Amino acid sequence: MLVDIRPVLFINGILLLILAAAMGVPLLVDLATEHREWQAFALPLMITGFIGLALIFTNQGDGTPLLRTRQAFLLTGSSWLAVAIFSALPFQASDLPLSWTDCYFETISGITTTGATVLTGLDLLPHAILMWRALLQWLGGAGVILTAVVLLPVLRIGGMQMFHMANVDEGERATPRLPQMAWKMLGVYALFSALLAGGLCLAGMTPLEAVCHAMSSLATGGFSTSDQSLGHFSHAARWLCMLGMIAGGATFSQYVAPWRRGHWTILGDSQLRWYLLTIAVFAMLVTFWNWAVGDMEAREAFFASAFNVVSVLTTSGFHAGQYDSWGGFAQVAFFVMMFIGGCTGSTAGGIKIFRYQLLFAVSGVHIRRLLHPHGVFPVLFNRFRVSDPVVRSILGFVLLYFVCFAVLVVALTLSGLDTLTSFSGAAASLGNIGPGLGPLIGPGGSYQALPDFAKWLLTFGMLLGRLELVPLLILFTPAFWRE
Repeated sequence: MLVDIRPVLFINGILLLILAAAMGVPLLVDLATEHREWQAFALPLMITGFIGLALIFTNQGDGTPLLRTRQAFLLTGSSWLAVAIFSALPFQASDLPLSWTDCYFETISGITTTGATVLTGLDLLPHAILMWRALLQWLGGAGVILTAVVLLPVLRIGGMQMFHMANVDEGERATPRLPQMAWKMLGVYALFSALLAGGLCLAGMTPLEAVCHAMSSLATGGFSTSDQSLGHFSHAARWLCMLGMIAGGATFSQYVAPWRRGHWTILGDSQLRWYLLTIAVFAMLVTFWNWAVGDMEAREAFFASAFNVVSVLTTSGFHAGQYDSWGGFAQVAFFVMMFIGGCTGSTAGGIKIFRYQLLFAVSGVHIRRLLHPHGVFPVLFNRFRVSDPVVRSILGFVLLYFVCFAVLVVALTLSGLDTLTSFSGAAASLGNIGPGLGPLIGPGGSYQALPDFAKWLLTFGMLLGRLELVPLLILFTPAFWRE
C-alpha cells in the first residue's frame, strides 16, 4: 500500500502560506525605502499563497491531520524542499545575475542556516534582498527548533528519541504538551532576536543591519549585509552577535524549562556545560597559537580567536578576519570544529554535543568493563540511564555521518575541486557552517566560482546535514514507498 500523502500536502500548504506572508516583509521594506526590488516579491508571493491555499483546500480532512511514521518522514523531507523551491523565486525574479542553480543554492543555504553564499557586493545589494536572506535564516532556525522537538524524537533519529519525554513533565501526556512547548520556544526565539536587534542598534548598526544580523545570529546562520561580514562593524556589535550565536547554539527547550528545587533546570544541564567548555578550550588553544606563533597582541589574539571559534562551533559562519590564514594548527583546529556543532534542540548544525558526550561515556564504560568484566556500568546522560537502542542509534548516526562526508568529498573531488576545498566544503555543508577553508570558499570567499555540479552536491549536503541524514536518505529507498 502506498503512503497516503494527503496529510503531508495539507501541512505543506500551511507552510507555504506562512512563507507567502513572510515574503510580504521584504516587499514592504522596499516599498518603504522607495526601491523597485519589491516587484521581485509580488508575483512569488501570489504564486506561493495560491499554491498553499490549493494544497490546503484539496487535502483537508475532517479534523487535525494525524501523521504515521512514514508520513512524518515524508513531511520532514518534502516540507524543506517545497519551502526552498518557492523561497528561491524572489532571487530568480530579481535583477541579480543568478542562475537557477545559484538561486536554489542561496535559498537552501538560508533555510538550513548554513550561510554559504554565491553573492558578492553585499554592501550594495537592495534592502529587500538583504532582508529576505536574513529572514530565510530566521525562519529556518524556527523550523529547526520545531523539527528537533516535534519530529526527530518521534522518528528516533540519531538518539533524539531520548529528548522526547524530556520535554514533558512526569505524569503528563506528551502529545498535548508538545505544542505548548513549541510555542514557548518560538516565543523565546523571537524575544531574543528582538533584544539582540535593539542592542545592535545601540552598537552602531542601522535598523536594517541590526535586524538582519540579529536574525542570522540567533539562527546561527551567518548571512551578513557586508562582504566583510562582522569585520565591517564595531567590536561591541561583534560581542553582541557572539552572545547571540552562543544562545542560538544552546538547547532552546532549556530556556523554557521550569524551576525545580529553586534552581533553573538549564544550570544543571550537562550538555550546556560541555558546550561552553568546548568553546572555552578551543578559544584558549587558538588564542595561544595566535599570540605565541602569529605575533598577535594578547588582547587582539583573544578577541579574534574567541569570535571565530564561537562562529564555527555554533555553525554560524560569521567571520572577522581570514582565520584560515592563521597557520597550520589553526586550520586543523577549525577543521576539527566543523564536526562538532552545538547542542541538540538548538539552531546549530553539526553532529551535536550530546552525541559526543555519549560516545565518550560508551568508551569509558567499555574500558571499565575490560577491567571489571562482571561489573555493571550503565551509560548515563544528565544522571539518567541511556538505553541500548539509543546508544546504537547514536553510533549508527555518527558512522553514517562520516560515510556521507567521505562520499561527498570524493564526489566534490571528481567535480574538479582541489583537496582542501573538497574536504572543507563537504564538512561545511554537512555541518551547516557556511565558509570552508582556502582561498576559494574560505572566510570572505564565495561559492560563486564553483561548477554547478559541485553546487548541487553541496546543496544536497546542506539539506542532508540539516535533516539529520536519515529523513532525507530514507526517501530514496524502495522499501519506504511500499508497505
